[in-house]
Amino acid sequence: MTQANSNLSVDDALKILKDYSCLQIKIVDFEADKHKLRQAIKIVSNSCETENIGICADNFQEGFATLKSYLKALGLSENLEKSATAPQRTPVYIKFNTETMSYYVDCYTGSYRGVLISCQSDNHNLVGTYGHFPLNLFE
Repeated sequence: MTQANSNLSVDDALKILKDYSCLQIKIVDFEADKHKLRQAIKIVSNSCETENIGICADNFQEGFATLKSYLKALGLSENLEKSATAPQRTPVYIKFNTETMSYYVDCYTGSYRGVLISCQSDNHNLVGTYGHFPLNLFE
């Protein structure tokens, strides 16, 4: 994981992520909010051993582009090959595991579009699923 340059502490970063982790989706309206949210994700990710990134998108191309932008922002390899068997024109769910650096794609019938990040760590304060985050947060 890469170091995130920020004046946020891990506790501050967790508070920001938890504000977005609720049943009702919180819209990120202002660029300053987006910047803090990006930094918070990077700080918490940097402090965890592994993450699962779940993406719900309108189609595979949008979901795959989102995955690559999040991986790049988190300092992880983005040399992924597109799945030839992924559904191309229907909504998809992509689950990426940072430990295996692999992903799984399936059709998705829900209406939610966005990103969830599930963090695994020996530090129990960091463990959790965070989001709903915008698909285009790191574009």
